[in-house]
Amino acid sequence: MNEIIFFGSNNYPKLIKNKSYLIKKPIQFKFENENENENENENENEKQIKQISSGDFGTIFLFKNGKAIEYLNENNPNQNPQKIQIENIQKVSVGYENEAILTKEGNVFAKGKDINPNNSKEFINISSLIEDTNDRIIQDIISGYSSIYLLTSNQNAYGIGSNYYCKLGLDYETLKKTEKPILMMKNVSKIFSGITSSYVFILNSNQELFGCGLNIYGQLGLGESRKEETTINKLTKIPNIPKGKIIDIKCGYSHSIMLIKDENENPKRKLYSCGYYIPNGLGKNQDTYEFTEIKSSLFENDDNILEISVGYSHTLILTSKSKLIGFGNNDYGQLGTGNTIDQITPIQIELPKLRFNEDISSYHISCGSDKSFLYYSLSFSNLEEDLIKLFRRKEFCNISFKTENGEIIEAHKLILKYRLNQNEIEIEKLQEIISKKSIKESNQIFEMIYSNRIINPKLYFEIKEIINLNEKIEETMKRIYLNENENENEKDFIIERKEKQYKFPKLILIMRSELYRGMFLSVTEDKSNKVTDYSELSNKSFQIFEYWIYSNQIKEEIQITQEIINEIQIGIDYFQLNQTNPNLFDLLIKKFNNQNQIGKEKKKEKCLIF
Repeated sequence: MNEIIFFGSNNYPKLIKNKSYLIKKPIQFKFENENENENENENENEKQIKQISSGDFGTIFLFKNGKAIEYLNENNPNQNPQKIQIENIQKVSVGYENEAILTKEGNVFAKGKDINPNNSKEFINISSLIEDTNDRIIQDIISGYSSIYLLTSNQNAYGIGSNYYCKLGLDYETLKKTEKPILMMKNVSKIFSGITSSYVFILNSNQELFGCGLNIYGQLGLGESRKEETTINKLTKIPNIPKGKIIDIKCGYSHSIMLIKDENENPKRKLYSCGYYIPNGLGKNQDTYEFTEIKSSLFENDDNILEISVGYSHTLILTSKSKLIGFGNNDYGQLGTGNTIDQITPIQIELPKLRFNEDISSYHISCGSDKSFLYYSLSFSNLEEDLIKLFRRKEFCNISFKTENGEIIEAHKLILKYRLNQNEIEIEKLQEIISKKSIKESNQIFEMIYSNRIINPKLYFEIKEIINLNEKIEETMKRIYLNENENENEKDFIIERKEKQYKFPKLILIMRSELYRGMFLSVTEDKSNKVTDYSELSNKSFQIFEYWIYSNQIKEEIQITQEIINEIQIGIDYFQLNQTNPNLFDLLIKKFNNQNQIGKEKKKEKCLIF
């Protein structure tokens, strides 16, 4: 199940052999396989796209099996893609004359003339060059203009490569380039740069935005008073950021695009831009020296922006109503309008019929310097990676496992206890297994544990949302549940019924009940391990209640009666359960009605037989 739409420059490298130099309208992209000995099923599996990254150095296609191929920047009409000899790839990032690859183990391999001057075509492990050995597990990567940025699992930002225009955050006279990653900032949430960007943005954990590098066109958004400062030689706080949560920032050569989610409950997303408007993808007809809103009827009202991507000087937007919108330079047909006329303001791009049009949220866009891709990739596949990122965060890791070589892997106790039925003996068995494995094999084991399909995706996203909700709740949660030094018994909450006690992780109860959320997150509330009595629930009702708390589902084999519905309705009201969609009561009623309908049909069949 795969689909790739392509338009723009079809040269350097030539991606589609039998097509012209410019592809001005979106067309279907197909991989050409000339090796007849390859297994057809294997080859089809490799074509399940996960990510596309394209730049001046080349284009990389990453597949869901963790393998990747690249088209190199060569003017060879007979060029075939070559396999990248690195396994378990999680993300790829292509910049200007450099490439970076992040593996599931948290290693980063990169190549480029400013990364490995001795052999610019050979991948080297740059994460292993970080001086702090405890900071070598990488969470995210982004390539810029002859530089690469790394975000570690400890939330630290590093830069490597060229420091031209001070894009590594140091004066150019002090540091012209570095072949080892240098620490740029601590407590970092995200890093933003681009294929041809000689500048970088860094967002810290307090949602404060910093930038450095080339500012000749005002692309750092520092305001008109600083437009004469062509180079910002150290990380500087960006003033007057639009209100709301920064979802993403994409960087071109001389313009930047910011995606913001409203501060209120409305999930509406808005676009802002700054920089030089001719001929770049700024979305407006005048230069802007600080981030100002891009307005267009194409993505206003009830339509919402799903994703943005920026090339050298063009911008693409994907919306919830299946619109692909573009603006900026179009010299190579990279806007897909059928011509090479620049578009200063947003215009909708006409697409061929999509195979999976009903599921546009599973499509993604990727701009190369002068080319564009729209591709289908199921978003649920990111669950595994997001879980690994989330649970590798240092403050959430509270069990240590030793590998055969004595290397330490930190694991998240809440998920391990959930997976292993809260059984300490099972955790000890896991430690015994890990002690005989390499670091690579051990990481694969934990990935399987974290990404087990038993976990309900909604539950995972609720965990993530709670953790990222705001600083106060996050800090409180660390204090009451995730603190390694806290008494182990205080991390679980006891629910008592009919003289039997059940332990529930506090984090789960915080998500499921307003009563417990108020109890655990209150600054003044006593944090002792209180006991709640659920003796009014029957055994069957409590089983339903317990299973729903963990999974947001009802077990298939449970038979629902009117008495059970009445009991649980009382419990829902008393304990102020958060009724997500579908909520517990709706699930009960639906299952109750289905069981009655099946019972009637069976009774009718029985009557017909007689």
